[in-house]
Amino acid sequence: MMYTDALTTRSALFFALPSTLLSSLIWLMAFAQNVSAAAIHEATIERDHYGVPHIYGETDADAAFGLAYAQAEDAWPIMEGSLPFFRGTAGLYEGQEGAQSDYLVKWLDLWGTLDRDYERVLSPEIRRYVEAFAEGFNAFTRDHPSEVKHPELLPITGKDIIAGHMLRHPLFYGFDGPVLELFGDERPNTISKAPYNPKPKDPIGSNATAIAPSRTDDGSTYLIINSHQPLTGPVAWYEAHIESGEGLNVMGGLFPGAPTMGVGFTEEHGWGATVNKPDLVDIYVLEMNPDDPNQYRLDGQWRDLEVGEVKLKLKLWGFFPWSVTREVLRSEHGPALRTKHGVYAIRYAGIDEMKQVEQWLAMNKAKNFEEWQAAIALNHIQSFNFVYANRHGDIHFIHNAQLPVRAAGWNWEQYLPGDRSDLIWQSYYPTSSLPQVTNPASGFIHSANQTPFNVTETEDNPQQTDVPGDGGWQTRMTNRATRGLELFADFEQISFDEAWQLKHDNRYSANYRGMSFLREVAALPRSDRNVSEAIEILENWDRGTDKANRGAALGVCVLAAEWQSESGGTSKPDPRVILNDCIDQTLEIGGRLDPRWGDVNRHGRDGTHWPVAGGPDTLRAIYSRRLDGDDHLTAVAGDGLYYFIRWAPGGIQKVLGTHQYGNDMTNPESPHYLDQAEDYTNEVLHEPLFTSDSRRGRVAKRYLVRSD
Repeated sequence: MMYTDALTTRSALFFALPSTLLSSLIWLMAFAQNVSAAAIHEATIERDHYGVPHIYGETDADAAFGLAYAQAEDAWPIMEGSLPFFRGTAGLYEGQEGAQSDYLVKWLDLWGTLDRDYERVLSPEIRRYVEAFAEGFNAFTRDHPSEVKHPELLPITGKDIIAGHMLRHPLFYGFDGPVLELFGDERPNTISKAPYNPKPKDPIGSNATAIAPSRTDDGSTYLIINSHQPLTGPVAWYEAHIESGEGLNVMGGLFPGAPTMGVGFTEEHGWGATVNKPDLVDIYVLEMNPDDPNQYRLDGQWRDLEVGEVKLKLKLWGFFPWSVTREVLRSEHGPALRTKHGVYAIRYAGIDEMKQVEQWLAMNKAKNFEEWQAAIALNHIQSFNFVYANRHGDIHFIHNAQLPVRAAGWNWEQYLPGDRSDLIWQSYYPTSSLPQVTNPASGFIHSANQTPFNVTETEDNPQQTDVPGDGGWQTRMTNRATRGLELFADFEQISFDEAWQLKHDNRYSANYRGMSFLREVAALPRSDRNVSEAIEILENWDRGTDKANRGAALGVCVLAAEWQSESGGTSKPDPRVILNDCIDQTLEIGGRLDPRWGDVNRHGRDGTHWPVAGGPDTLRAIYSRRLDGDDHLTAVAGDGLYYFIRWAPGGIQKVLGTHQYGNDMTNPESPHYLDQAEDYTNEVLHEPLFTSDSRRGRVAKRYLVRSD
């Protein structure tokens, strides 16, 4: 699930502001009041030999408490750094860039919604769960006060946890893209008058693959969970296992600050997630009253905008306090924005939604396929494809979304007239209306951010005629999708080795969209010796990105340029410019035009690196860039925590997995900061130790944590 917003791609956030004695005293007083009023929670944490926490609590809330405590041990600076963004106070710590995200939080009225609806909308069970989770962080800070750089941010509350979900979920499906377009000097789109005509959507990363017993050579069921994320920072994968006496027992990946697994498995089943981007944002052009700039027309009458101001507090140059005041508007449609070229209102999937944790927890607790589908049907999660498999051989795909029920006859890809209340949608389609397939005859599902209508063999795919016509469904095919479907066609009955090969395949398909651009580059005039040699290397390249490959450095550089333009919606780059740039880069980092890929493509951090195979949009997804001062490329995103799950005939489960670095996300002195990285580069996976029997003799530390 690749998340490229500036808020989430930054590394762990550290702050420079000093703590004062007064703020410390206020913090201690607040904590004393908070602890006296809160329920007492306790949990047992077992750390295995890779440092992965296996957490047990008598209740679900106890387990959530222990999960947060473990997260704080491994990633407290990330959680501390995220809090101001969730609260809309980032300007005080990050200056002008932080103030921009503060405006978003306040413009969307996230905290107004929370203050109004937190107790009314969320069930007591969910409030108890997220409040126990928040208390886990608070307990850690009481036990380790020297780790806290900003005591004024404490205590953390259940509302903070919900706010994080309310902010992150819309950004995953690209909510910010259409909104940012409004800040240009001219209106970037036209007002709809024509029938709906969908355009391609542009997801970025993640793979999830399920293979049924009918398609394997021994009757096994396979699930490959492989979501692509930044390898460091607030949305890098963290691995954990949580269990409770109330039936919770799940292991998988989540982000610091999340109280449930985003991807994972139980003994019965598992699921992976990939980013999707259907059309979930609508923009309305408001007709304003020429005699009153704060009135807009709706159904023939002038209506008053809700007009307010927010004060954005920030510190310039890290120490100089400053504040700016900005207008915030709201119409019947949703948040509104006054620009040079008009006043616009925005309505988006997830507007005022705060029950995401309820659905994630239901998915985590589901005991069978029917319960898992019932959790999906809650429809509180705004997007994501889900690929599911279980020990009985069932496999399933759904292109999940909170898809608005919109008025027919309009092009919802364009802007909408804001003067008609019948265009202000009020509900979402049930999940049964979305593209999905269960137990296809082909015996496999392969989701890699492509169109939802091409995830298996042709006759088994979801049909576009069976789903709402105004969903803005994706039409593109990624290399990972094209190559994966080709491998399924080649393999027929799939062995364990072939399933393994499919996960780690590092080749570009000859039918990949980017190959046409590569051919354009190779057809350029051979103007000098370097250009001639580079073109010859590209012509002879086998499209692989294995460590020993001598064509990948140039080939990946060329394809990456096309991939970036296509996925970003910009015009195709100039072939001559790209070839010259790639020649310069390859000579600079490799010393020659055909260096071994593993010599220039590296994985690691803090000065310790290993060669790694893979490239952008390959099934072995590695997105690298040259970091300041380096003479090589470093993997910064792509394959992170991933699992290879197999249920053998009879339902016997075998799981293998790996993490891109290790479970300590922020402390270079920890033995688990980099202890899995070399195995990751060599594609060596290990058993996640999901059961108590598997952990016997391999638990490095066992301890009790309490909230009192």
